[in-house]
Amino acid sequence: MTELAVGTVIGLVFWVTLVLYGFSSFWWLLEVTVLATGWQADNESEIPLDNIQVRILTYNSPSTVQVTANSVPTGIGATKVIAEAEMDIDGADVHVVPEDFESAAQKKGRAIEWARKHVECEQEYILYLDEDSIIVNFEGLPAADLIQISEHPLRTGSWWVYLCEVFRVGYQREQRAFHRMAYPLYAWGGAVAVRHELENEVTWDVPTITEDTTYIWRAAKYVDQQGGKFEYRLLNRRFRNQAPPTIRSMFNQRRRWMSGTLRDMYRLPKRYLPLQFARIITWTLSPVIPLLSVLAFLYPEFVPQHELYWITSIGLFSMLFVYMIAGLIEYKKYPEVWPIYLVLTPIVVALHAVGAFWGLLRPAKDFKITEKTPGRATKEQPERASAETLADMNPDFDATVMQPNEPEETDEPSSSAND
Repeated sequence: MTELAVGTVIGLVFWVTLVLYGFSSFWWLLEVTVLATGWQADNESEIPLDNIQVRILTYNSPSTVQVTANSVPTGIGATKVIAEAEMDIDGADVHVVPEDFESAAQKKGRAIEWARKHVECEQEYILYLDEDSIIVNFEGLPAADLIQISEHPLRTGSWWVYLCEVFRVGYQREQRAFHRMAYPLYAWGGAVAVRHELENEVTWDVPTITEDTTYIWRAAKYVDQQGGKFEYRLLNRRFRNQAPPTIRSMFNQRRRWMSGTLRDMYRLPKRYLPLQFARIITWTLSPVIPLLSVLAFLYPEFVPQHELYWITSIGLFSMLFVYMIAGLIEYKKYPEVWPIYLVLTPIVVALHAVGAFWGLLRPAKDFKITEKTPGRATKEQPERASAETLADMNPDFDATVMQPNEPEETDEPSSSAND
């Protein structure tokens, strides 16, 4: 190739990357400003607690599950633990998934499908919780086909991972626009509620490693085929859950999310694919934008309209800080160190993208269960006494979530089962 041809190719790469990332950034801004209008339901507790069944999903982490069970409001219809091993949990009925149960679903999806078939439910809604999802400020649900409850991950080990979670929560502010979409773009997190009648029609019996997102796409398609419109609501209660304990475990988690999204995207209507690709571009290319800006500054001869490119790339680079600021506002934690968090944003973005890029290049077919951190060590768990717990790493943890979640007008709650 001639030098001119090489320069043309390089220039195209620079500009195409910038345009794609610019579209994804514009779409996010449109979501959180215009499309998010009216995201809150008129009545966020239309479905009372006694018409909701809580199902806590776990492999075999009784100490973690007990803290979650402690947080369930006393007025809830029923509390079930769906587990892979026998355990005793105060305040909940434990149901163990038989080893010989066959399903196309994998891991958590398999457990949910078994429970759908075999665990009785008299309530209209089921609230699914991961084993580490702790309920706070919960008084009921808005009426919808699926309700996503927002999350507030707690630090469990790495500060870098914690900052990546803050960044992710900021980007997920776009969920406020999903009520306007016939097919919401994703539904993952530690807490999601479904209308039980619709769940029985859709089921969870499909092979996937991102069961929440796949379910919402399949449910939306089913409702669409019935001539209706899928109803989605976001409930901003910020349930507490755990950030991955290590950077490597975060990489594996993000890899699974990206792999599952790519594998199941065929379930989306074609008109939604550009929007989903916009998310993928933002996720994987965010670290590339500042790098291209630097290269364009150092080698302007390779970039047509160099000044325009450089100004535009700097503007898009600033979007990374917008996502981080959105996350910090959602968290409302440690404002005295926000300037430090903002300075670290480029490194955080790069770490956040590694797992997704890994999933793009080498999709995962299975996944490892992320290790959970106990709420606090107790005399019943002497093996945990030397380990850091959530209470150690999150100083306000006890005050906000360790006690059972009871209405304010009741008598002072008794001590937590883990005290």
